[in-house]
Amino acid sequence: MTHYQDNRKFQQAPFRVAFVLLPKFSSLTLSSLVEPLRIANYCGGGELYHWTYVSADGTAVPGCSGYNIDTEALSENFDALDAVIVCGGWNAERYENDVLDRWLLNAARQQIIIGAAEMGSYVLARAGLLSGYSATIHWHCRNAFCERYPDVDIRDQLFVIDRKRMTCAGGTACIDMMLHDIQERYGSALATEVAEQVICAAPRESWQPQREALQNDHGTVPKPLQQAIDIMEANVERTFKIPQVAATLGLSQRKLERLFSKHFACSAVAFYRRVRLQRARALLTQTDMSVLDICIASGFASSSYFSKSYAEEFGLRPRDHRLAWPDSERSPHWPGLHSTMSTGKRPIPDTSGRNHRGNL
Repeated sequence: MTHYQDNRKFQQAPFRVAFVLLPKFSSLTLSSLVEPLRIANYCGGGELYHWTYVSADGTAVPGCSGYNIDTEALSENFDALDAVIVCGGWNAERYENDVLDRWLLNAARQQIIIGAAEMGSYVLARAGLLSGYSATIHWHCRNAFCERYPDVDIRDQLFVIDRKRMTCAGGTACIDMMLHDIQERYGSALATEVAEQVICAAPRESWQPQREALQNDHGTVPKPLQQAIDIMEANVERTFKIPQVAATLGLSQRKLERLFSKHFACSAVAFYRRVRLQRARALLTQTDMSVLDICIASGFASSSYFSKSYAEEFGLRPRDHRLAWPDSERSPHWPGLHSTMSTGKRPIPDTSGRNHRGNL
């Protein structure tokens, strides 16, 4: 028992959440959603939150980390719910289930809070539940998501709460969102104690850009180099020449090239090309855009050069990569900017087999 029990807020019925689990959900995201609620109950001396795990068919759902979680079937007893949060991971952009869509729409009609974490925003958008709302999604999906759902005001934020919708980038940003909810419902004292229990001394605000806290996400790099990377990532379709990038930062091209060589063992041109290829890969696997349109959107003037560069980087030609995206694999691979930075070019594989996955 704690001092919180004297507060009348703590005597009300628990806030009831249904976590909808999709195949390949992230255990980090799910834990970051649930653990703050569990600890709030622990610190509050009672059941402030109650949660269940549900799925479209009510069976065990496999996550990316090698274990399954048992779930309950979807229930039409919406009086027993206050919020629904869809936990989506790999391939959520491809997940289609009419039963779940109808259930979510019915829940929304009952004025239940509808939420999503990580790539779960794709499911809500597909059901039409984010049209006209502000929302967020994991940063690596943002451009592809905008291509598919231009009617959603997608934000580069940790989490977004807009009326009866709450969306989160996933991962540890879920802790920030749940701490915000605890503070709103039960006060800052409890939210602070929960934050201390999870050793989260300074919960981030919802409006913070997802990668702001990771300004050195490319390693410990000098500020001018990080600024150069930011320029590249902001100018993918209409690319800058490297001399333009250097001039924008007040550097000589020679100095900029030395920075890339020292910290990434490649030229500025090679790094920029990888940034553009990463964008292309997201568009290939998460949208229905044609390969030619993706080539243009990724800043490549030649489709043959795009195809060659893509195959050297990822081991599959663009069209083959789209066909071979590992829907059946529990934990597919997504090599980042640095996974091949010092290994040189990859050979183009034999793609005669439709299910060949190359380096995936």
